[in-house]
Amino acid sequence: MIEARHLRVLRAVAATGSFSAAGRELGCTQPAVSQQMKALEASVGTPLLIRSGREMRLTQAGEALVRHAAGIIAGLTAAEEEVAAIAGLRAGRVRLVSFPSGSSTLVPTALAALRAAHPGTRVSLEEAEPPQSVEMLREGDCDVALAFRYAGAAGGGDEWDDLVVRPLLRDRLVALVPERHRLARAGSVAIGELAREPWIAGCPRCRGQLVEVCEGAGFTPRIDFATDDYPAVVGLVGAGLGVAVLPQLAIESVRPRGARTVTLEPAVRREIVALTLPDLAQVPAVAATLDQLERAAGRKQ
Repeated sequence: MIEARHLRVLRAVAATGSFSAAGRELGCTQPAVSQQMKALEASVGTPLLIRSGREMRLTQAGEALVRHAAGIIAGLTAAEEEVAAIAGLRAGRVRLVSFPSGSSTLVPTALAALRAAHPGTRVSLEEAEPPQSVEMLREGDCDVALAFRYAGAAGGGDEWDDLVVRPLLRDRLVALVPERHRLARAGSVAIGELAREPWIAGCPRCRGQLVEVCEGAGFTPRIDFATDDYPAVVGLVGAGLGVAVLPQLAIESVRPRGARTVTLEPAVRREIVALTLPDLAQVPAVAATLDQLERAAGRKQ
């Protein structure tokens, strides 16, 4: 196997004409240069240098290797510099996937802070709800996934066991009712008090959680509308078409015209986390992104 250090020595010998001169240029001894040239010739299986008087002359094979050495060494140097830039956060790329309410609340603050601290780091953003976002991470389509799960949900204990989990915050669910609703000015509401109402449901995972909570309270919700778009949920409630339960984080990014939020009792919360793969967690740009997401979430507590 040809080693880069041997190629550097060969170029120095070709340029200076002797082992001793190459050693002075490289800052090593003449025997060290000779030893490395013997190792290189053993690797390629043919002589690369012949002695001509007091000088060393390249064989045809040596000339060919020196021609290629320049490009190889230049490529390695460029690679070393790029890796050093990434390691030092002067460069790098992070592919982030987030659910919509995370994209509108946590992500902007985190990415603004990341850009200010490390302007050479670039982050791309794509939206997807879990579990799709988590599968994208496992399949190599992103580096960090912002995801959530509900306490006590099926599979909630071990669904992320193969991933690095950075807890961010616990987001409480709130009831959303039309502003003229009988409970619009209530301090809090038990979900059972909404049993006879028409419902507007959110994303599939939130929809499943809604049904589970309602059935735990002794009723099955009559879902008239279902949409992944939180502003649409708020608009439908504001138009008096039903009630909804939404995460507090989702409400922050929407102006609830015609609707009011009411505290839901007993409290139901979802756990919001940032996920990455164990190997990716060691990449400086990924680690910095996780840190900034955690700081952004801390401001929401």
